[in-house]
Amino acid sequence: MAPWRVRGASRCRAGGARHNRPAVCARHKTRRAVLVQALLGLGLFRAELARAASIRLLALGDSLTAGYGLPQGQGFVPQLQAALRAHGHDVQVLDAGVSGDTTAGGLARLEWALADQPQAAIVELGANDGLRGLPPRETRANLDAILSRLKARGIPTLLAGMLAPPNLGADYGREFAEVFESLARDHPEVVFYPFFLEGVAADPALNQPDGIHPNAKGVEVIVRRILPAVETLLGRVSQAPAG
Repeated sequence: MAPWRVRGASRCRAGGARHNRPAVCARHKTRRAVLVQALLGLGLFRAELARAASIRLLALGDSLTAGYGLPQGQGFVPQLQAALRAHGHDVQVLDAGVSGDTTAGGLARLEWALADQPQAAIVELGANDGLRGLPPRETRANLDAILSRLKARGIPTLLAGMLAPPNLGADYGREFAEVFESLARDHPEVVFYPFFLEGVAADPALNQPDGIHPNAKGVEVIVRRILPAVETLLGRVSQAPAG
């Protein structure tokens, strides 16, 4: 006699044995679904851990940080992140660049910029202060406050220096340059990079038509030159989140 079976019913192999019991099949499918969900959850958890392991590096700056006039992916932030990762650093560079911003503006939005709890920071501000001929003492006071707040939060910082345009005169230029040099002396904890536009300023081949903002090749030069200083900065980072 042929084995009894429900006509039209499908057979499954729950537990390795072929059978026609719907309840057993349902339990088997439920267990399998739970297992799949657990494995997917484990994968997501591992992905979250991987993201959490990345060092969050804040880039607080002006149009030179924001990538003014450049196509997406060619500004300072994406080029720096790509260079760091190419050198084996798991870093997420947080873009806090605002075109036209002064040191006063950077100070005013510092708390907002720290909302993502960066573990290190690059401060690139002052170019617009110089272009506007603002009093260097005000520029210094603003940057000093920014550096002091970052230090209080235990965030290692790189200070990028800037030079004033020559049309403002030699005296102003010297006083402006001294702002950054004196800050580096008074804040020995910072990594000091004396001139952000080193090797790029005044070179038509590396700048946009305005002669102020670097083009993509200019940004590449900036990143290549500043990279060792940024790597020094990353060496000071604790993996604990900033407070």
